[in-house]
Amino acid sequence: MCEGPCDCWYISNVLSMLREDRRFFLWMSLAGLVLRLLFLIYAPAVTDDSHSYLDLASNWFRHGVYGQTELGQIVPTDTRLPGYPAFLAAVFWVFGLGNVRAVLIVQILLDLVTCLMIADLARRTVSSGVAVRSAFALGAMCPFLANYAAAVLAETLEVFFTVLALNCAAAALRRMDDRKDGSSGHLFLWAATGAAIGACILLRPDGGILLVAIGLYLAIAAWRVGGNPLIAKKVLSGAPISSIVLAGVAVAAVALAPLVPWTIRNLRTLHHFQPLAPRYANETEELAPRGFNRWVKTWMADYASVEEIYWNVPGDKIEVEKLPARALDEPPAPGATLAVIADYNRSQDLTPELDARFGELAAERIRAHPVRYYVALPAVRVADMWLRPRTELLPPDIRWWEFNDDRKESALAVGFGLLNLVYVGAAVLAVILRFSAIRYIGLLTAFVLLRTAFLCTIENPEPRYTLECYPVVIVLAAFFAANVKRLGPRDSAA
Repeated sequence: MCEGPCDCWYISNVLSMLREDRRFFLWMSLAGLVLRLLFLIYAPAVTDDSHSYLDLASNWFRHGVYGQTELGQIVPTDTRLPGYPAFLAAVFWVFGLGNVRAVLIVQILLDLVTCLMIADLARRTVSSGVAVRSAFALGAMCPFLANYAAAVLAETLEVFFTVLALNCAAAALRRMDDRKDGSSGHLFLWAATGAAIGACILLRPDGGILLVAIGLYLAIAAWRVGGNPLIAKKVLSGAPISSIVLAGVAVAAVALAPLVPWTIRNLRTLHHFQPLAPRYANETEELAPRGFNRWVKTWMADYASVEEIYWNVPGDKIEVEKLPARALDEPPAPGATLAVIADYNRSQDLTPELDARFGELAAERIRAHPVRYYVALPAVRVADMWLRPRTELLPPDIRWWEFNDDRKESALAVGFGLLNLVYVGAAVLAVILRFSAIRYIGLLTAFVLLRTAFLCTIENPEPRYTLECYPVVIVLAAFFAANVKRLGPRDSAA
């Protein structure tokens, strides 16, 4: 089926999909809405990051200045990209300044639209009615997506635009694959893909990973089409190499265009070149704690340490008893680590001198345990991000495995952990057992793998960083659910 430009906006396709099974989508939408309202009523989340976003949005809305409030004054900043503050300011313009509940309700509605787009992505990549309905059900009833819809954080919008970009890319690839006349009608869809990626980048700097994934997929497609005429019949058979290259240029140009005014603003207002946001969200004159963060990477393995240690520095003491044993092993001189921690705890201020001392500790620890630093710990951190119960915004203790909470909270943590394993496990099995039956599987897996590889490089393993991958997980899990009785090695779509 050849899809037209209006397909980019999902109106005709989504409405057609809804008409095929009105009752199912209606009742499942209501169930998804109820789930999200329960989170809104019982577990709305306003974190420290939320307060930063709200402050930026309020100052932008009231005074026209993109800055944070410090000692009663508004100070221009580039520590946060403007995407989510712009969304907050838009909601405030419609519903009133500081109306956080309106923000969360809008996010809930957007999250339900995200579930529809996940179902549409399943339709494009799997072409199975059962899989489409399964994808919508798994998305609508996913507590991990629903939880963040009730949080003043950028994740819900980031997931929304990620699915939009993947959907537009799948539509464009299908258009190129079906078209035999070599026309450029697919460029509209690629431009829409770039616009969605641009929104992802304006929300979070790591939104650019999706741009890399699509660029890599198109580059490999061009190489395969140009290098092997037999393969060319199976990969984008209607598209010459020039069209594939043009598609990549269109995506990149549109995706990166929104960063131009942001970069110019930073040059004019803050007098330095910053096209994204600082790696550690620090002000220009503020210390970037590279030494401390490198030391943290020599022992950090799970999210519990993020809350107990990482987020507390500077400003609070480092509680030595909460450090894992590997943080205190002594490749430096005996007691060197405890000495640096003791000096920090006296002032609870991470000065350049102390940061340098943490950096020296890190260098010695890395020399003593290179495999642990470069291989083992990154793998464990990524596993923690993918597999922990995802209750970081909920009451259960971050050390859920110690079962120190009451029984209900412990049961919630275990239940969320098992449910997450079901989603991720079903997706992995779908890829292993029927890889070739999923159209554009290379694009979907490239995004997940590249994002996972990027997460190996960071020191703070927060589960929310894998949430952008969850739409792909849901599509693959839906495919597995729809074919669980007949999964096996059989080729289908290219």
